[in-house]
Amino acid sequence: MDEFFKQFALLFPTLDNNLSAGILVFLRLVGLFRLSPVFSKSEIPAMVRISLAVVFTVIVVGIIKPAAPPPHTPFFLCMILNFLFGFIIGYVANCILAAISTGGDMINTQMGMSSAMIMDPSTKGQVSIMSNYFSVLALLIFIYSGGIFWLINAFIKSFSLYPMYSINFHFENLVNIQYLSDITANILFCGLHIAGPVLLATLGQDIILGIISKTAPQINVFTLSFLFKPLMGAFILIVILPMLINVITDYFVSFANIF
Repeated sequence: MDEFFKQFALLFPTLDNNLSAGILVFLRLVGLFRLSPVFSKSEIPAMVRISLAVVFTVIVVGIIKPAAPPPHTPFFLCMILNFLFGFIIGYVANCILAAISTGGDMINTQMGMSSAMIMDPSTKGQVSIMSNYFSVLALLIFIYSGGIFWLINAFIKSFSLYPMYSINFHFENLVNIQYLSDITANILFCGLHIAGPVLLATLGQDIILGIISKTAPQINVFTLSFLFKPLMGAFILIVILPMLINVITDYFVSFANIF
Protein backbone atom coordinates (compact mmCIF):
# COMPACT_ATOMS: atom_id res chain seq x y z
CA MET A 1 0.00 0.00 0.00
CA ASP A 2 2.85 2.40 0.81
CA GLU A 3 4.36 1.68 -2.58
CA PHE A 4 1.04 2.52 -4.22
CA PHE A 5 0.91 5.94 -2.55
CA LYS A 6 4.51 6.64 -3.51
CA GLN A 7 3.76 5.86 -7.16
CA PHE A 8 0.60 7.97 -6.94
CA ALA A 9 2.60 10.89 -5.55
CA LEU A 10 5.08 10.56 -8.42
CA LEU A 11 2.25 10.67 -10.95
CA PHE A 12 0.62 13.71 -9.31
CA PRO A 13 3.45 15.67 -7.65
CA THR A 14 1.35 18.81 -7.17
CA LEU A 15 -1.67 17.09 -5.65
CA ASP A 16 -0.99 18.32 -2.09
CA ASN A 17 -0.46 21.89 -3.29
CA ASN A 18 -3.62 21.85 -5.40
CA LEU A 19 -5.67 20.32 -2.58
CA SER A 20 -4.67 22.93 0.02
CA ALA A 21 -5.05 25.72 -2.55
CA GLY A 22 -8.44 24.33 -3.56
CA ILE A 23 -9.67 24.53 0.03
CA LEU A 24 -8.65 28.20 0.27
CA VAL A 25 -10.11 29.07 -3.13
CA PHE A 26 -13.34 27.32 -2.19
CA LEU A 27 -13.59 29.30 1.07
CA ARG A 28 -12.95 32.57 -0.77
CA LEU A 29 -15.74 31.62 -3.18
CA VAL A 30 -18.08 30.79 -0.29
CA GLY A 31 -17.42 34.26 1.14
CA LEU A 32 -18.15 35.81 -2.26
CA PHE A 33 -21.37 33.81 -2.68
CA ARG A 34 -22.51 34.84 0.80
CA LEU A 35 -23.18 38.45 -0.25
CA SER A 36 -22.84 38.68 -4.04
CA PRO A 37 -25.92 40.02 -5.87
CA VAL A 38 -26.73 36.84 -7.83
CA PHE A 39 -25.30 33.88 -5.96
CA SER A 40 -26.55 34.93 -2.52
CA LYS A 41 -30.21 34.63 -3.54
CA SER A 42 -32.06 31.99 -1.54
CA GLU A 43 -33.98 31.06 -4.70
CA ILE A 44 -30.80 29.29 -5.84
CA PRO A 45 -30.66 25.97 -3.94
CA ALA A 46 -27.69 25.49 -1.62
CA MET A 47 -26.66 22.37 -3.54
CA VAL A 48 -26.46 24.36 -6.78
CA ARG A 49 -24.31 27.03 -5.12
CA ILE A 50 -21.98 24.43 -3.63
CA SER A 51 -21.69 22.70 -7.01
CA LEU A 52 -20.88 26.03 -8.70
CA ALA A 53 -18.28 26.77 -6.03
CA VAL A 54 -16.61 23.39 -6.58
CA VAL A 55 -16.56 23.85 -10.38
CA PHE A 56 -15.18 27.41 -10.07
CA THR A 57 -12.60 26.16 -7.57
CA VAL A 58 -11.26 23.59 -10.02
CA ILE A 59 -11.13 26.22 -12.80
CA VAL A 60 -9.45 28.90 -10.66
CA VAL A 61 -6.86 26.48 -9.26
CA GLY A 62 -6.00 25.56 -12.85
CA ILE A 63 -5.70 29.24 -13.80
CA ILE A 64 -3.57 30.49 -10.91
CA LYS A 65 -1.35 27.35 -10.71
CA PRO A 66 -0.66 27.63 -6.97
CA ALA A 67 2.80 27.07 -5.55
CA ALA A 68 3.60 25.16 -2.41
CA PRO A 69 2.62 26.96 0.81
CA PRO A 70 5.47 28.58 2.73
CA PRO A 71 6.73 26.55 5.69
CA HIS A 72 5.01 27.08 9.05
CA THR A 73 2.03 28.78 7.40
CA PRO A 74 -0.97 28.94 9.79
CA PHE A 75 -3.45 27.23 7.48
CA PHE A 76 -6.49 27.88 9.68
CA LEU A 77 -5.78 31.64 9.70
CA CYS A 78 -5.41 31.53 5.90
CA MET A 79 -8.83 29.87 5.70
CA ILE A 80 -10.45 32.66 7.74
CA LEU A 81 -8.74 35.44 5.76
CA ASN A 82 -9.66 33.94 2.39
CA PHE A 83 -13.29 33.73 3.46
CA LEU A 84 -13.14 37.41 4.51
CA PHE A 85 -11.63 38.49 1.17
CA GLY A 86 -14.43 36.84 -0.76
CA PHE A 87 -16.94 38.40 1.63
CA ILE A 88 -15.49 41.88 0.92
CA ILE A 89 -15.87 41.46 -2.86
CA GLY A 90 -19.50 40.42 -2.45
CA TYR A 91 -20.13 43.26 0.01
CA VAL A 92 -18.96 45.90 -2.47
CA ALA A 93 -21.35 44.71 -5.17
CA ASN A 94 -24.14 44.41 -2.61
CA CYS A 95 -23.65 48.06 -1.55
CA ILE A 96 -24.77 49.17 -5.01
CA LEU A 97 -27.87 46.99 -4.82
CA ALA A 98 -28.61 48.37 -1.34
CA ALA A 99 -28.47 51.94 -2.71
CA ILE A 100 -30.92 51.08 -5.50
CA SER A 101 -33.23 49.30 -3.06
CA THR A 102 -33.10 52.36 -0.78
CA GLY A 103 -34.28 54.51 -3.69
CA GLY A 104 -37.20 52.12 -4.17
CA ASP A 105 -38.12 52.47 -0.48
CA MET A 106 -38.13 56.27 -0.79
CA ILE A 107 -40.38 56.13 -3.85
CA ASN A 108 -42.70 53.65 -2.12
CA THR A 109 -43.10 55.93 0.90
CA GLN A 110 -43.62 59.07 -1.17
CA MET A 111 -46.25 57.34 -3.31
CA GLY A 112 -48.27 56.62 -0.16
CA MET A 113 -47.75 52.87 -0.28
CA SER A 114 -45.90 52.43 3.00
CA SER A 115 -48.36 49.79 4.18
CA ALA A 116 -48.10 47.80 0.93
CA MET A 117 -45.53 45.14 1.82
CA ILE A 118 -44.72 41.79 0.25
CA MET A 119 -42.65 38.83 1.39
CA ASP A 120 -39.12 38.70 -0.05
CA PRO A 121 -37.95 35.08 -0.27
CA SER A 122 -34.30 36.20 -0.38
CA THR A 123 -34.34 37.93 3.01
CA LYS A 124 -37.35 36.01 4.38
CA GLY A 125 -38.76 39.34 5.49
CA GLN A 126 -41.25 41.94 4.32
CA VAL A 127 -40.14 44.57 1.83
CA SER A 128 -41.95 47.39 0.06
CA ILE A 129 -43.33 46.84 -3.43
CA MET A 130 -41.12 49.45 -5.08
CA SER A 131 -38.02 48.25 -3.22
CA ASN A 132 -38.62 44.73 -4.52
CA TYR A 133 -39.27 46.09 -8.03
CA PHE A 134 -36.02 48.07 -8.06
CA SER A 135 -34.07 45.14 -6.61
CA VAL A 136 -35.25 42.84 -9.41
CA LEU A 137 -34.60 45.55 -12.02
CA ALA A 138 -31.10 46.16 -10.65
CA LEU A 139 -30.36 42.44 -10.62
CA LEU A 140 -31.39 42.08 -14.28
CA ILE A 141 -29.28 45.11 -15.26
CA PHE A 142 -26.36 43.71 -13.25
CA ILE A 143 -26.49 40.44 -15.19
CA TYR A 144 -27.08 42.15 -18.55
CA SER A 145 -24.21 44.62 -18.11
CA GLY A 146 -21.70 41.87 -17.33
CA GLY A 147 -21.79 42.03 -13.54
CA ILE A 148 -21.12 38.31 -13.14
CA PHE A 149 -18.00 38.70 -15.31
CA TRP A 150 -16.84 41.62 -13.11
CA LEU A 151 -17.35 39.52 -10.00
CA ILE A 152 -15.35 36.60 -11.40
CA ASN A 153 -12.65 38.95 -12.71
CA ALA A 154 -12.38 40.69 -9.32
CA PHE A 155 -12.23 37.29 -7.64
CA ILE A 156 -9.38 36.02 -9.83
CA LYS A 157 -7.56 39.36 -9.58
CA SER A 158 -7.76 39.18 -5.78
CA PHE A 159 -5.24 36.31 -5.79
CA SER A 160 -2.59 38.47 -7.45
CA LEU A 161 -3.35 41.36 -5.10
CA TYR A 162 -3.54 39.18 -2.03
CA PRO A 163 -2.06 35.66 -2.27
CA MET A 164 -4.04 32.88 -0.66
CA TYR A 165 -1.28 31.99 1.82
CA SER A 166 -0.63 35.58 2.90
CA ILE A 167 -1.43 36.44 6.52
CA ASN A 168 -0.32 40.09 6.42
CA PHE A 169 -3.60 41.89 6.03
CA HIS A 170 -3.13 45.03 3.89
CA PHE A 171 -6.67 46.00 3.03
CA GLU A 172 -5.59 48.92 0.86
CA ASN A 173 -3.87 46.47 -1.52
CA LEU A 174 -7.10 44.60 -2.15
CA VAL A 175 -9.57 47.38 -2.88
CA ASN A 176 -9.68 51.08 -3.61
CA ILE A 177 -10.48 52.11 -0.03
CA GLN A 178 -11.46 55.68 -0.89
CA TYR A 179 -13.94 54.52 -3.51
CA LEU A 180 -15.31 51.82 -1.20
CA SER A 181 -15.82 54.28 1.67
CA ASP A 182 -17.46 56.77 -0.69
CA ILE A 183 -19.95 54.28 -2.08
CA THR A 184 -20.75 52.96 1.42
CA ALA A 185 -21.27 56.46 2.82
CA ASN A 186 -23.30 57.58 -0.19
CA ILE A 187 -25.86 54.78 -0.23
CA LEU A 188 -28.54 57.27 0.86
CA PHE A 189 -27.37 59.82 -1.72
CA CYS A 190 -27.47 57.18 -4.49
CA GLY A 191 -30.99 56.30 -3.39
CA LEU A 192 -31.99 59.97 -3.61
CA HIS A 193 -30.40 60.18 -7.05
CA ILE A 194 -32.61 57.34 -8.26
CA ALA A 195 -35.78 58.45 -6.47
CA GLY A 196 -35.32 62.19 -7.12
CA PRO A 197 -37.72 62.65 -10.07
CA VAL A 198 -40.58 60.85 -8.32
CA LEU A 199 -39.92 62.70 -5.05
CA LEU A 200 -40.02 66.07 -6.81
CA ALA A 201 -43.18 65.18 -8.74
CA THR A 202 -45.04 64.02 -5.63
CA LEU A 203 -43.76 67.06 -3.70
CA GLY A 204 -45.24 69.32 -6.39
CA GLN A 205 -48.50 67.41 -6.14
CA ASP A 206 -48.51 67.90 -2.36
CA ILE A 207 -48.04 71.65 -2.82
CA ILE A 208 -50.94 71.79 -5.30
CA LEU A 209 -53.18 69.79 -2.98
CA GLY A 210 -52.18 72.07 -0.10
CA ILE A 211 -53.25 75.11 -2.13
CA ILE A 212 -56.55 73.39 -3.00
CA SER A 213 -57.21 72.61 0.67
CA LYS A 214 -56.81 76.31 1.53
CA THR A 215 -58.92 77.62 -1.32
CA ALA A 216 -61.61 74.91 -1.19
CA PRO A 217 -61.76 73.44 2.35
CA GLN A 218 -64.83 71.34 1.48
CA ILE A 219 -62.71 69.11 -0.81
CA ASN A 220 -61.27 66.05 0.92
CA VAL A 221 -57.62 66.55 -0.04
CA PHE A 222 -56.52 63.55 2.03
CA THR A 223 -58.57 61.18 -0.13
CA LEU A 224 -57.35 62.85 -3.33
CA SER A 225 -53.77 62.41 -2.17
CA PHE A 226 -54.25 58.66 -1.70
CA LEU A 227 -55.81 58.46 -5.15
CA PHE A 228 -53.39 60.54 -7.22
CA LYS A 229 -50.02 59.92 -5.56
CA PRO A 230 -49.64 56.31 -6.74
CA LEU A 231 -50.86 57.29 -10.22
CA MET A 232 -48.46 60.22 -10.43
CA GLY A 233 -45.55 58.11 -9.16
CA ALA A 234 -46.29 55.29 -11.61
CA PHE A 235 -46.54 57.74 -14.52
CA ILE A 236 -43.23 59.40 -13.66
CA LEU A 237 -41.53 56.00 -13.31
CA ILE A 238 -42.73 54.95 -16.76
CA VAL A 239 -41.47 58.21 -18.29
CA ILE A 240 -38.02 58.12 -16.65
CA LEU A 241 -37.48 54.35 -16.86
CA PRO A 242 -34.90 54.55 -19.72
CA MET A 243 -32.95 57.17 -17.75
CA LEU A 244 -33.14 55.05 -14.59
CA ILE A 245 -31.75 52.05 -16.46
CA ASN A 246 -28.79 54.16 -17.65
CA VAL A 247 -28.15 55.50 -14.13
CA ILE A 248 -28.24 52.02 -12.58
CA THR A 249 -25.96 50.68 -15.34
CA ASP A 250 -23.47 53.48 -14.59
CA TYR A 251 -23.47 52.48 -10.92
CA PHE A 252 -22.61 48.92 -11.83
CA VAL A 253 -19.95 49.98 -14.32
CA SER A 254 -18.32 51.96 -11.50
CA PHE A 255 -18.05 48.65 -9.62
CA ALA A 256 -15.05 47.81 -11.82
CA ASN A 257 -13.18 50.86 -10.44
CA ILE A 258 -13.12 49.48 -6.91
CA PHE A 259 -10.70 46.63 -7.58
